[in-house]
Amino acid sequence: MPELPEVETIRRDLAPLVVGRRVERVRIHPGAERLAVTDPPREMERALAGRSVREVGRHGKYLVLGLDDGRHWVIHLRMTGSLVHEPAGARGAAEAAGARHERARCELDDGALLSLRDVRKFATWHLVDEPREAFPRAGPDALSEAFSAGWLGRALARRSAAVKSALLDQAVAAGVGNIYADEACWRAGIDPRTPANRLGRRRVARLHAAVGAALRASLADRGSSFSDYRDGLGGEGLHTVRVQVFRREGQPCRRCGAIIVKRRVGGRGTHLCPGCQRR
Repeated sequence: MPELPEVETIRRDLAPLVVGRRVERVRIHPGAERLAVTDPPREMERALAGRSVREVGRHGKYLVLGLDDGRHWVIHLRMTGSLVHEPAGARGAAEAAGARHERARCELDDGALLSLRDVRKFATWHLVDEPREAFPRAGPDALSEAFSAGWLGRALARRSAAVKSALLDQAVAAGVGNIYADEACWRAGIDPRTPANRLGRRRVARLHAAVGAALRASLADRGSSFSDYRDGLGGEGLHTVRVQVFRREGQPCRRCGAIIVKRRVGGRGTHLCPGCQRR
């Protein structure tokens, strides 16, 4: 699933290309009707057509496009979605291959296309007056000032579930998913199976710093492409080769040399180092 670094990379790619542009035509393809959450597909197509994009924002894993009529087009890519900009007349072999999984497209007034590609067809579009209507339970964005060590400490103190499970709760850290929860726990030297409410102030502070460091490191590499993720220009993220524990089962820890293992935590595959993430 595209997490905060991947969605922020897409936002940064798209903002200079679509802000100020008018949406000429929208097409939600047959079989992808569930994409449209707040309106029937044909009504959403008509509502978006003719609108201009004023800004491209993000909260957690959600893209938030502000429109000229004051409404917001909120996009969640879910497990396998990508939103790719294709300049006018520039569709090549790579774009054609991605088009096999195209579920919707938007034609812009400069001839470019925005292509929503999604293998699993779980992505969602909301057209709302206020962005929060699309994600009412989301907590602070994990790279925002509101996501402070104090906030994290208070949120974890109320949870007896494993630290990993708590970090995956979007009400705690909006934008953190499976990849960066594992990476943050490794950076903090915390076993992800530790009950969240058992962390003291110092370990909470370490974890808070580790979450930010893990997200920023991936963002610098334009995200991680383990399977379907593509950035806003159709390219792959480079952080895949720089992860410390995620999907490195059976390989040595780069910090202590112990062998990375995979365990189940809260029903999710979780990678950790038994040498430097002791319970």
